[in-house]
Amino acid sequence: MKLRKHKTLREQIAASLRESIIKRELRPGQKLTEPELAARLGISRTPIREAFRQLESEGFLTVIPRRGAVVSTITAKEIEDFYELKSLLEGYAARMAVEKITDEDIEKLKKINQNLAELAEKEQLEGFFAKNDEFHSCFLELCGNIKLVEIRNSMVKRFLGFRMATLSLPGRLKKSVKQHRKIITAFERRDGRLAEAVVLEHAILGGEELVEHVRRVEQSIGSNGE
Repeated sequence: MKLRKHKTLREQIAASLRESIIKRELRPGQKLTEPELAARLGISRTPIREAFRQLESEGFLTVIPRRGAVVSTITAKEIEDFYELKSLLEGYAARMAVEKITDEDIEKLKKINQNLAELAEKEQLEGFFAKNDEFHSCFLELCGNIKLVEIRNSMVKRFLGFRMATLSLPGRLKKSVKQHRKIITAFERRDGRLAEAVVLEHAILGGEELVEHVRRVEQSIGSNGE
């Protein structure tokens, strides 16, 4: 477990544990305790407790009072349900955004996606994740439905783990950049139905790749008798 000095202690611990969970170095159901981590890192329990709470809010851990935490189990069905809802909300938002989007907004999307392409080349997952949210926020904010955006944002925050796990899959960052280009083209054409279709496709494909990955891991664990 490596900590990065440019972040607060809580952020360092959370980032390291998050990465280990995504890479399956920490397996679903595995227990984590504050005393053990505190002893290993030579720090107090307080930042570890805070990191556990953060990761619980993101869906990575389930915190058990006075006992520590357990790595959350991601099932294929949960992933399918999440991405189905996400695709419907974002697809509708994209269709509505076409009516309001300006040339300046489209140029902003292009600039963000160029930054994403550079991050994808360097395989910088955390930076890509943050910039990717910025890309989607651009057209979500234009849809004109505040309640839709609130529901969508609340849902994706709760299932942040699914989204980071998806982007961590081999080649996924570059695929995401290519799919963004299709979304930008739909906006340039001012084609609401096309924008909805490509955003739906973008979300569904990401979900399908993660489902396949989780099923392969489950099969691997089962075949090894774990």
